[in-house]
Amino acid sequence: MNAELSPDLTSDPIGWALPPWTRAEAQAVYDLPFNDLLFQAQSIHRENFDPNRVQLSRLLSIKTGGCPEDCGYCSQSAHHQSGLKASKLMEVERVIAEARKARDAGATRYCMGAAWRSPKQRDMDAVVAMVEGVKALGMETCMTLGMLDLGQAQRLKQAGLDYYNHNIDTSERYYSEIISTRTFADRLDTLSHVRDSGIKVCCGGIVGMGEEKADRIDMLVTLANLPEPPDSVPINMLIPIEGTPLGEADPIEPIEFVRTIALARIMMPKSHVRLSAGRTAMSDEMQALCFFAGANSIFVGDTLLTADNPGEDKDSALFRRLGIKPMEREAQ
Repeated sequence: MNAELSPDLTSDPIGWALPPWTRAEAQAVYDLPFNDLLFQAQSIHRENFDPNRVQLSRLLSIKTGGCPEDCGYCSQSAHHQSGLKASKLMEVERVIAEARKARDAGATRYCMGAAWRSPKQRDMDAVVAMVEGVKALGMETCMTLGMLDLGQAQRLKQAGLDYYNHNIDTSERYYSEIISTRTFADRLDTLSHVRDSGIKVCCGGIVGMGEEKADRIDMLVTLANLPEPPDSVPINMLIPIEGTPLGEADPIEPIEFVRTIALARIMMPKSHVRLSAGRTAMSDEMQALCFFAGANSIFVGDTLLTADNPGEDKDSALFRRLGIKPMEREAQ
């Protein structure tokens, strides 16, 4: 992005939003008066999406707990005393049955997550069968299995995988405060393998982990400046889980969270910005502000992997109040 085109965004809310971004440019946007920031975000949102449609995705944990990584926020890490017991990989038939129920309830994308550092070759046949089975239901498919090498990514692409989720979690500066078992560069390597295989990238992060404002901005700068911005950008609000290092973290201030959503929309105009984990702690009014700021994707269902999520009845009631309808499945 050309420096001379920011920070005065009032005259042209659309044309200046081009990468590469610097932190200074991104911070100038983040620090705008709140009403101006939301105006810019909503203007850009309307240029690229129906402002009254939100994508519904369902997330299923196909293998829970026992992960060798030490991510400070995660109940599934074997390093933490969260009380969560490890499970084996789910049977393919059960995964497909759950996906069918999700499709019938209105979900258009089905996401499957396994608590692995990376998938073992012995598990790949089952994972491939899950992708093929869910794809046959007419749904978009997404997986998050940890780190991938290029061969694994290519095999998932051949099976029909549409999206792969691998979050960078936070800024490169703050990353080592949260995770020590893999590096920030490892995360970027997996994103490169996914992108090179032709799978769409789903990548975002978590806020409220004790990071500074600059870390939230740097995280979004990293994402926006990838060779291709992620198709989906999940923004998670930390759910503090007892027994994890971040179990007593102070929550992020709601207005700061909405600013993060708005900045993600402005910096990545064509990406789906997902209001992800943490919605159980958000008021209806806070969620409404997030939708106005450009969020246009949520997970539906009572749980997200191992954490609570608002039930579908509550989401449906909020959508009715806001005049929001589910986004239809994208044509392939």
